[in-house]
Amino acid sequence: MTKPFNRTAIALALLGAFAGTANASPVVAAVAGAPSGVALAFAETAAGDAAATAATAAAALEPQAATAGASAESFVGAVQTVLVTTRRRVESSQSVPTPMTVLGGDVLEGSRIYRVQDLQQLLPSTTINYVHARQLSFAVRGLGNNPASDGLEGSVGIYLDNVYLARPGMAAFDALDVQQLELLRGPQGTLFGKNTTAGVLNISTKKPTFGPERSVELSGGQFGYVQGKVSLSGPVTDQVAARFSAYKTHDDGYITNRYNGRKVQGGDRQGVRGQLLYEPGSAFSLRVIADYNEENSNNGTLVFFNAGPSGRAIAQAALVGATPVLDPAARAVDLDSGSSVTVHQGGVSAEANWTFGDDAKLTSITAWRRWNFVPQNDDGLPVPVTLNVGASANHRQFTQELRWSTPSGRAVESVFGGYYYYQELSNNSFTVNGPLADIYNGNPAGAWANVSSTAPGELRVNSYALFGQSTWHATDKLDLTAGVRASYEDKWARVIRNAPTGGAAVTGAALGARNGRYGAFDSGDLSLTQSSPTALLSAGYKLQPDVLLYGSLSHGEKSGGINLAVPGAGGVASMLVGAERANALELGFKSSLLDNRLQLNGNVFATIVHGYQSNAYDHVSRTQYLTNAGDVRTRGIEVEAIATPFRGLTLRANGSFNDASYLRYTNAPCAPERAGAFCDLSGRNALVNAPRWIGNLGAQYSRAVAEGLQGYVNANYAYRGATYGTLDASEYATIPSYSVSNLSVGLRSTRGAAWDVSLWVKNAFDKHYYTSLWNSGFGSYNAVIGTPRTAGITGRYEF
Repeated sequence: MTKPFNRTAIALALLGAFAGTANASPVVAAVAGAPSGVALAFAETAAGDAAATAATAAAALEPQAATAGASAESFVGAVQTVLVTTRRRVESSQSVPTPMTVLGGDVLEGSRIYRVQDLQQLLPSTTINYVHARQLSFAVRGLGNNPASDGLEGSVGIYLDNVYLARPGMAAFDALDVQQLELLRGPQGTLFGKNTTAGVLNISTKKPTFGPERSVELSGGQFGYVQGKVSLSGPVTDQVAARFSAYKTHDDGYITNRYNGRKVQGGDRQGVRGQLLYEPGSAFSLRVIADYNEENSNNGTLVFFNAGPSGRAIAQAALVGATPVLDPAARAVDLDSGSSVTVHQGGVSAEANWTFGDDAKLTSITAWRRWNFVPQNDDGLPVPVTLNVGASANHRQFTQELRWSTPSGRAVESVFGGYYYYQELSNNSFTVNGPLADIYNGNPAGAWANVSSTAPGELRVNSYALFGQSTWHATDKLDLTAGVRASYEDKWARVIRNAPTGGAAVTGAALGARNGRYGAFDSGDLSLTQSSPTALLSAGYKLQPDVLLYGSLSHGEKSGGINLAVPGAGGVASMLVGAERANALELGFKSSLLDNRLQLNGNVFATIVHGYQSNAYDHVSRTQYLTNAGDVRTRGIEVEAIATPFRGLTLRANGSFNDASYLRYTNAPCAPERAGAFCDLSGRNALVNAPRWIGNLGAQYSRAVAEGLQGYVNANYAYRGATYGTLDASEYATIPSYSVSNLSVGLRSTRGAAWDVSLWVKNAFDKHYYTSLWNSGFGSYNAVIGTPRTAGITGRYEF
């Protein structure tokens, strides 16, 4: 006899799934033991398109999925269909001829992946550099490591409910009501709002529902970790539904500040999200979303990694009576003022969909967002050398997209549209020195001591684009796709550094040193205009009903930018960053084998990037800046698999090999162990944070332990190979290879009251590892260390 299931049961049954659920999404019924038809209905809400279109797609796919069985008793373990809208139509992810990985929101919650910086433990070919919200970057296949770039967009585009997030740090909030995220690898742009050269991370949140959904969740763990979440959804009228979600997170941090004995690298985060969905019928829908998130933390705390070849950083610290914590494995610092960040961000969006009689569709997406970031950064010492240094940023953006989709099911299916993006950003680079600044830095007396400096900058961006993509179903087995986007952008910026204030009156060498570092500066008006074409040609061939072969050629361009910081020796000309242009080849396959018990996908890729934009360090001004790091080639192989060998067990794996090298980079900054201002990195595998090997494994098992109770166990393992941590490719700045293992065990109800309780541990074997490295003074390096072993408990109740 078939047991009744609903969406709540599906969500509970899947909560706790770990890293390997990459391509399974919320519709993986293998663990839940749910009817495949219900699983598809659940997936339908994640598609992010009109309800009628999604229902049609689900109905078309349901007969195939239904062979998996109709109940927990009959289900034998098939990999279920995942619906996506990456081509602006609802379709199976296995039918899209491009490399992509899909994660459901339940996967993130079950894996305790609630912050974006941990996503690299689940995704193939992905690196995430994180210090704090401003210094955050996403890289795919080694491309995109350009954090702290106020005047430049990332190489990997990030979208939240179809809205482009111009700053990667705008995604640095705890996951809340995430329905599904999709990672597309390779140049994108023919269907997404902004041109990108490395990939797209597309995040979709849960929609309001016309049936009641209510849940509360509470987690607690080591290092003072506490997190609470609440979500309420239901009808307001017969045609209007609403959803409200909120979270609050606190953690003390896992680094000890020996100066006062307190923990750092933690803090408070909270956010709310409200939605209204208006659906008077199948011909029209309107979804309005408003959200707000804030953070008040001491994230951004770096540990000392090493002193470089000279060891001068340690010697200079000794001159002011300080001894840095030299052992990074101690997870400790010695800071008198410490580091902290305050972030306020939010926005509102409206997505309207009109479906016409012939199934053609018009979509309008209007959005406004704001992001405000204020830091305080320490000098790494327990004495008053530099009291505060950093750059604040206030970002505002408006986007408007219009899309027209031709009817589905025709010989030719097309999407055409236009896109507009406007941005205003103001920032302020500041330094507040203490009385020991000159002794530590070896300056003439009085040059920098007690001196303060501010350097405000402004940026305005207008971006316009027209795009189109068509797929011709040449035969019942062969599809040919072509797409193009024409973009035009103009950028204007100005940076001013005010005359320094404070300090003693000085002359001669001391005055020269003061003005050389903090003297008044005005860049004047800086402008940059560019037309950027993007193009795609691809073919997909159904070798068998469940085996797709595909290949594609694509060209992606990302416009140049303007460094919103006072330049060093390069002068005003170095403030302009040229465009990044990528040409890519993809060959791959997607398959469902062994009666759909095994999903196996693989691809090879090769990409050549001209004018690669990367982050460099100016040893004179001691600032990070963006530059064009020559020509780059990445090539490699990616493999993803999901297997359900028997009922209740799901195995998942993904891995990548990436040979990333500079074809030509003759003016790279020199490592401290090499003489000269510029060095030649041509021909070297020296890209920043681009490991050759990345692998993720996951296992998930569940079974009934009593009437109405289900127990489950999840485990995942993530490995990353060694890589260079800074652009200078110094032998002193190599991030060692590392692996992280996460485990959880839990119990949940399968009938009656819907509850779920799990015990979990992250980094179960307490591995000490580094996620990124940063240049520091006198040829030394600092590091971001990974989270130590953390155990906790999570309880969830739906009512």
